[in-house]
Amino acid sequence: MIAEKTPIQPVPLMAAPQIRIVESTDIFRGQTEIMIRHEGVIYRMKITRQGKLILNK
Repeated sequence: MIAEKTPIQPVPLMAAPQIRIVESTDIFRGQTEIMIRHEGVIYRMKITRQGKLILNK
């Protein structure tokens, strides 16, 4: 004899929080290097000749 199971209600999915996208041109403003202060520590972000980003502490 097969017992009937109560159907499980699907859990409603929460909307994913919006992730902000910032253009690098807005951050660098024509420069190839910027300094970023995070929790009191200064980081350097640089655009390489190949167009990649490097972040150093």
